Amino acid sequence: MSLSNSQAASPRQGDVTLLNSPVAQRLLAAPLLARLAYSGYDGTPRLIPMNFLWTGEEVVVGAFAGTYKIRDLRARPDVAISIDTADRPPQVLMLRGRVTLAEVEGILPEYAEMQRAGMGDEAGNAYLEAIDKPGLRMVRIGLRPTWVGVLDFQERFPELTPEPVRAAFGGR
Repeated sequence: MSLSNSQAASPRQGDVTLLNSPVAQRLLAAPLLARLAYSGYDGTPRLIPMNFLWTGEEVVVGAFAGTYKIRDLRARPDVAISIDTADRPPQVLMLRGRVTLAEVEGILPEYAEMQRAGMGDEAGNAYLEAIDKPGLRMVRIGLRPTWVGVLDFQERFPELTPEPVRAAFGGR
């Protein structure tokens, strides 16, 4: 199976410079959910959709302290994140790496930004006011990707995609 000229010339899957690709930049800036995959405390897989914020260096998600998710991530910080569209052809950004966790008192600033962006200022502020109670603790989950994959099903396909599938999507 041969790669297209543009795919052969572009960075390979796994290369963090793929974060600079137009597909990755579009997905990181879009109002989409990130799907966070991690291993639970018992070793079984977990997958949860989460709002996210791209800082230009890391994907940040917020969580409430004391949850199973935080316990599990402290024990097993290696994760995968997918940010994708349901449009045809789909566009997919896949990230892997180890998260860092930082607990804060009150509402995490990035979490507030995510809520306002997703809900609008008025509804976002109302939600934030409703949860901002004494004793609230949040955890900033940050991922600086060490592996990056991009699929657009036009120029970039999964590595072993059969030629008839590539042709059906119009890929080369």
